[in-house]
Amino acid sequence: MSMIDRFEKMLAAGQDGALLRFTLGDAYLKEQRPAEAVEHLREAVRQDPQYSAAWKRLGKALTEAGDVPAAMRAYREGIDVAEARGDKQASKEMQVFLRRLERTG
Repeated sequence: MSMIDRFEKMLAAGQDGALLRFTLGDAYLKEQRPAEAVEHLREAVRQDPQYSAAWKRLGKALTEAGDVPAAMRAYREGIDVAEARGDKQASKEMQVFLRRLERTG
């Protein structure tokens, strides 16, 4: 059974939560399945809007899915969240990713 299968089984069993959604979204992203990753990462930030790592991965998943405007919005929101939490590293990383999209978009 793959990691994704295990996480999906946990989700189906009712063990839903921001961490599980983040982990599942990240697993889909690593398997180059950005559309599925977006679904779970959006749910992760819906469940925990202060989850800066989930915002960062959501931006990446949206970029890989080809939705650059939504990726830019996710990075902007994630930067605000990270700065409010004092998560300077995540904020800096998302600022770099956002600038790259702004230059290419």
